Parts: sequence; structure tokens; C-alpha cells
Amino acid sequence: MKKITLGFLTLLLLLVGQLQAQQKLTNETDAQKEQRMAWWLNDRFGMFIHWGLYSLPARHEWVKSRERITDSAYQKYFDNFNPDLYNPREWARMAKAAGMKYAVLTTKHHEGFCLFDSKFTDYKSTNTAIKKDLVKEWVEAFRAEGLKIGFYYSLIDWHHPDFTIDQHHPQRPNNPADYEKLNKGRDMAKYRTYLHNQVKELMTNYGKIDILWLDFSYPGEHGKGHEDWDSKNLLAMVRKLQPGILVDDRLDLNNYDDGFDFVTPEQYKVSEWPMRNGKRVHWETCQTFSGSWGYYRDETSWKDNKQLLVLLIESVSKGGNLLLNVGPTSRGLFDYRANKALNGMGDWMTVNSRAIYGCTQAPAEFKTPDNCLLTYNPTTKRLYVHLLDYPLQRFDLPGMKGKIKYAQFLHDGSEIKMRATDKGDVAMELPVLKPNVEIPVIELVLQ
Repeated sequence: MKKITLGFLTLLLLLVGQLQAQQKLTNETDAQKEQRMAWWLNDRFGMFIHWGLYSLPARHEWVKSRERITDSAYQKYFDNFNPDLYNPREWARMAKAAGMKYAVLTTKHHEGFCLFDSKFTDYKSTNTAIKKDLVKEWVEAFRAEGLKIGFYYSLIDWHHPDFTIDQHHPQRPNNPADYEKLNKGRDMAKYRTYLHNQVKELMTNYGKIDILWLDFSYPGEHGKGHEDWDSKNLLAMVRKLQPGILVDDRLDLNNYDDGFDFVTPEQYKVSEWPMRNGKRVHWETCQTFSGSWGYYRDETSWKDNKQLLVLLIESVSKGGNLLLNVGPTSRGLFDYRANKALNGMGDWMTVNSRAIYGCTQAPAEFKTPDNCLLTYNPTTKRLYVHLLDYPLQRFDLPGMKGKIKYAQFLHDGSEIKMRATDKGDVAMELPVLKPNVEIPVIELVLQ
């Protein structure tokens, strides 16, 4: 037998990798997927809501793991959870006023506490002082405002007695040799059944669900991946019960083209449109107003209005969505700083949403001027120039000669005079005084 060269072996491994990446779990075509996702690709902007028992300690949603709190010590938060000011109709109105078109609620986070009335646990909101299925009320309120409905469900559960202790668990050992001893008597198969049963409840008991966020996988030693969750069968069940649903990418099924609908860069801005297996994929960045997802009373790192708007605009300018998080207090109110942030975004979206909804990355033929971002609506064929740093009177658009029929400020529909230059650019005549909007937008009607 001839000796296999290193180059041939590398090529063989590459081909195997490509074949794995091309595997599919369903027979859905690319065109069918695009149609299923069309509303989400149009809407671009949603609200994430992280809410649970961690709103009582009010020092990060991972507080149980960070501080290695035992179940018995954490019990006081369950005993004192009473969101007596909870009014999901007000939450929905605020989301809509901010320009958000869909919302995703944490039905259960890593702590294991359920905001819904599950048959499979006593660790749920109906057994607290509020005595309500908080998810049910939330769904009804957001649906009434015309917002699409999304559920977040944690694959992780630090409360369940059969969830095996791993690297993130509050009771994780300092010595890795102790994992086996700590997990004696825990049965991950029983937890898998619990996980599937609860997801089935969420997919069955609340009508049409538009998005499911399953969070998260961390395969490897002392971690958990698709085999721990039985991800293939879990996803198959979800799609059978909710055929039109969109599912995130955290089931550890990235070797399958249809193992997810969109990728989820968290807490950072992507440098370019994300790629998987050599092609662009749909994506959504999830971001917080500050550094944590749950209510954090003493946190001071809150983003200002311009930073939040740039997050939204820049996401759309690279073909993506923004899911922006609110962490309500334990009494059920949005923090005053969150209210301020939502109001600021709403003021801008009221007059500039046309540059967000239905928009995406601009074609490569359009060059981005300095200190600007471009968004583009392929249906109306309008290009939007977002002025991050407002220029003096003359503003040049490179290479745009002969490409523009009309130009106006989007916020008030006022004309912007323009002329072609000898270099093939378009010179625009802007007022000296910056318009009274955080980030002015120029709308260009193209030829």
C-alpha cells in the first residue's frame, strides 16, 4: 500500500468536514427557510427579558454560580419572590414604543426557577406569593400589542437534583478529581426527560410561539453538549409542535445546516456579516444596557443613547438583528435606567425606523463615508446614511454621481440639496445646525 501523504490526509479531512457541514436534519429548502424567517429579517429589533429569582439578590443572574450558593441558601429568594407590581401590558407598550417588533422572555434560567406553571416541578411562580403563571400573562399582553412571541429556556438547571455537576454548577469542586464523587446518584437521563417535557409544555400550552432560545451548550470535559440534551430529538419535537418557529444556535448542532436558524454573537459587535461553512448566515446579536442580563442594582456601566442606537444601526448595516435586554426588578418593574434607555431609542425610531425595518447591508458598490453607517432597503431601493459624527455644511458621498434621484433627512422629510462633482462624487449641502435627533439619517432615493 502506498504511503498516504500529509496533503492527501488534510484534503480528506477537509472533505469529511464539508460533508458533515452539509448534513441536514429536515428536507426544508433554502427558499422555504427564507420564507419562514421573512418577518424576523424584516423586523430587525427585539426585546430580551431576563427575569427570575436572581432579581432579588440583584447582583447578576449568575449569582448562584458565581458565589457558589447552595440550594438551601438560595431558597430565601424563592420564599420572598412576589412581583406585586408586575404589569406585562406596560412592558409590551414600552417595547412597542421603543420600536421593538418581537420579544423573548426567560421562561427558565440556569437557576432552574420556572415562570410558568409546569407539571414537572414545584419550583415555579405559581408556588410563590404571586401565585400566577407569569408566562401566560406575558404572552397575552405582548400578543395584544402585535409583538411576536419568543421563549428563552435554559438547557442548564442548577436546582434539579439529576442535573450533573459540571464546570458552571454552583457546587462544582475545586479539584477535578471530585466530579465523579459529587455526581454519584445524579442521573442525567432523568434530567433529559425533564428538559424535553418542559419544552413540550412551552411549545404546547401557549399558542403560536415565534422564537425559541435554548441556552446553552459547552461540550468537552466537565461540560455538556448535544448528547447531554439529546438535541436532535429535542429540535425535531420543537419543529413538529411549532412548524414555523425560529430556533437559535446553542444546541451544539452546528454540523448541520439546519441545526439552527440564526447565530447569536453575545455582547460584542461583529466585524462583518458572520459566515458558517463558507456562506453567510442569519444572525442576531444579544446585548445588555449594562453588563448583566438580570437586574443588577449597583451596576454603573450603562450604555448611553448613542451607543445603543449605534448597536442597532451597525447590526442592520451588517445584515443582522439586535435583541436588547431588560432585567426587571423583583417587584416586576423595569429599572428607571432601562426606561430612560427605551425612551431614547423610541424617540429615534419614531422618525427613523424606515432605515431599520426591512433593511440590510448595503451593496458593495456603495462606499461608506467616514463616520457613517449605511443601511439599505432592497425592496424600496433606498439607501440610508447614518451620520454618527455630524459634519459641517459640505458632505460628500463617494462615487454616487448619477445614482441618486432625491435626498432628504429622514426625521422630517426635508430636502437636502446636492450636486455632482468632477470626481464622480455627490456633494450634499447640510445645515450648519445638527438636526434635533441623536443620529441624523439621510434617505437617498436611488435611480
